[in-house]
Amino acid sequence: MIRRYPWAGVAATALCSLSTQAVAQDSRSAGVEVASEEERRGLSWSEGRAVLAADAALSLGRIDASARLVTTRDSDRHAGADAVVDLNIGTGWDIGAIRLSAGATGHLFAGARQGMDYVEARAAAGYGYGPLYATIGVVAAPSQRAIGGSNVYTYASANAGIPGTPFTVLTELGHSSGSVDDAIRAQRLRPGGSYTNWRLGVEHRRGPLTLGVDYIGTDIARDAAIGPFADARHATDRLVGRARFIF
Repeated sequence: MIRRYPWAGVAATALCSLSTQAVAQDSRSAGVEVASEEERRGLSWSEGRAVLAADAALSLGRIDASARLVTTRDSDRHAGADAVVDLNIGTGWDIGAIRLSAGATGHLFAGARQGMDYVEARAAAGYGYGPLYATIGVVAAPSQRAIGGSNVYTYASANAGIPGTPFTVLTELGHSSGSVDDAIRAQRLRPGGSYTNWRLGVEHRRGPLTLGVDYIGTDIARDAAIGPFADARHATDRLVGRARFIF
């Protein structure tokens, strides 16, 4: 069956436009990616299946903008959505050695059986010392019907290049919490309630190609996750592989 996506043409045009402008305006990133699944905060957004993604980003003065399109493979978590487009806008500034940033993201889902789109705001502070760069931040989604209330994600992450090698080690620890207006929809981003997630990974960068593998996991109890959006079977400890090509 062929599905119609009212906004898909607009999103695709925006992504192509960003890619075109990125070449002329010193884009921060533009590329394509393949991964064994689309993982966010320890949760699979693609039913544990392999995905394809494309992204582009540019800076206009102090404003950063980006778009990313990724397949979600008929995801139960997102009411059968086939793809999501993440539209980001943000800014950043330096205070001494600390880099502060803030922004907002809209998540638009194609092919979902019902309204699944939602928005988030974010703020973070980063600090670099030698090959190490550490970040603490918060991502907050105000109360919205699509996610059954509000959602707050706090995290600490770090990455460090291994001197003399093309390898980078990455780690992240996060916690998701929030209010509940609809107990079933709230399971979409917080199956089983508030939870903690972790990530430990390594990347190999050579020219425009980055290869990575991550060990990810959560402390979600599968027997506490209920409803059609929880999809708790795809929130367990696992390995995720990925390859990204920048152009």
